[in-house]
Amino acid sequence: MAQRAGNADLPLHGGRVPKWLGDRMTRLGVLIAEAIVHHYGRDEFLKRLAHPFWFQSFGAVMGMDWHSSGITTSVIGALKRGLTPRAGELGIHVCGGRGQHSRKTPAELSTIGDRVGFDGLLLADASRLVAKVDSAAVQDGFDLYLHGFIVTDDAKWVVVQQGMNGDRRQARRYHWLSEGLESFVDSPHAAIEGRGQGEIVNLADRRAADSRQSQLSLLNALGPDGLIREVAKIETGGAAPAPETQPSLPHLFMPAHHDVRESDVNLRRLHGNLAAAADRGPKDFEELLMVPGVGARTIKALALVAEVVHGAPCRFSDPARFSLAHGGKDRHPFPVPLKVYDETINVMKSAITKGRLGGDEELAALKRLDDQSRRLERYATGPDLKEIVAGEFRDSPRFGGRSVFGWEESRKGRPAECAGSEVAPGTGSDRRKYPG
Repeated sequence: MAQRAGNADLPLHGGRVPKWLGDRMTRLGVLIAEAIVHHYGRDEFLKRLAHPFWFQSFGAVMGMDWHSSGITTSVIGALKRGLTPRAGELGIHVCGGRGQHSRKTPAELSTIGDRVGFDGLLLADASRLVAKVDSAAVQDGFDLYLHGFIVTDDAKWVVVQQGMNGDRRQARRYHWLSEGLESFVDSPHAAIEGRGQGEIVNLADRRAADSRQSQLSLLNALGPDGLIREVAKIETGGAAPAPETQPSLPHLFMPAHHDVRESDVNLRRLHGNLAAAADRGPKDFEELLMVPGVGARTIKALALVAEVVHGAPCRFSDPARFSLAHGGKDRHPFPVPLKVYDETINVMKSAITKGRLGGDEELAALKRLDDQSRRLERYATGPDLKEIVAGEFRDSPRFGGRSVFGWEESRKGRPAECAGSEVAPGTGSDRRKYPG
């Protein structure tokens, strides 16, 4: 039985992902997905998507706002754009999306099912049930606006969907995984992310089985009028059973502040990443480092990408750390270094291409980079986060730094100020269009 794995706050952020970043997110996201499938199989990729900590880190390493609700929309969109042309080869299909695209999910599943041979109508029903449970059976104050359904050729699937609470300017993301799922109304979630909003109605909890049955029995025995009278009795002092306390769950707190702070990053692990890049880069990527434009900074980014491919679930408790690979579109923690980003994509593409042909040397080098990070983090030391970020701002023009505010050449590496509060993309009137 799939269980809830935790919850987290996701502040609502607005704006659109600029094309120059969206295109790169698509390319890098697909390469990371293919690397995971190559090493561990499609089922493992679905499990990663169902893990809320990994999902947030996945979006952060691709240059999206590290803590915001926008990661959900941008990651699902990037995977849909990138994996759809590769569906015949990888056997992974991404359906749904935000707004009107979410309502097309059943039709997409039916069409794909006819093409590859699974029961698309059955999965369409699953899609509707998943959405209904999180919008009706779990009444937690969040209105669903995004529904992503990722399914493989053998009909295994994961759902990532998100709701928003505009009054609180927060989002909640829900993760479902078909593996081990026995019932849609008996604690089915792989994870729910979002800050607790006080008491909620959760009829999808296994402990609510008696309540679900009792409601049906009362309705059949008393009829609607009799049921209303019983509710009135309770409200005027009649005895009512005490509600069972929900057990506490691991909580991934995505803070409202936009800047990346030392409290958001496990510096021991970050120093391990940096030390591994310095140690393994010259050994494993000697030929690569001779290519103009590829250097030590790209190897640092690859160390974090390699961890997203190979890291265990416990490694993703600090998603902010992965934003140190390629920065963020709003200059937090620093502008996106496009030259580094493009070289990361080139290295990953080369490794995957050679891996398909049986040459795993470059993929193995990335794996060794990740292994070394874990070994070195036990004793590696390095600069504090402020020094690292200051260095990135200083070097930003040289690395092709860019953000939604423009290129960095004119900014002289000055630290960015907070962009202000925003709402989820496409979900409200306070929607900002950024230059890009």
